[in-house]
Amino acid sequence: MRSANETKHEEANDASWEASRGAVAGAFKWGLASALLGGIGYAVSPVYRGLTIQFKVYIQMSGMVLGSMMEADARLRQYEARMRVQRRLARDRAYWDTFEKEYGKDDDE
Repeated sequence: MRSANETKHEEANDASWEASRGAVAGAFKWGLASALLGGIGYAVSPVYRGLTIQFKVYIQMSGMVLGSMMEADARLRQYEARMRVQRRLARDRAYWDTFEKEYGKDDDE
């Protein structure tokens, strides 16, 4: 049986991997959206065409960073909610196991 410290370390490691996967997915999605908007801006706006390449890269990276932060946060919140449900189920299962050991199973089973 694992100790509580090992379990917490494993959960923290799993949570960090889930957040990392969310960050990569968010950067990809928002990067595509930023590139699409940049292309539209280049085609339509003379102001955007007049910007330096460095500033255009900054705008692209800003979109990717924003998307990665938002997606990582969302995935981490989903992971935490999933862990709360699993802990609650394990706690309830342990409660009913001790109840059945103490009082026996139902006669109908």
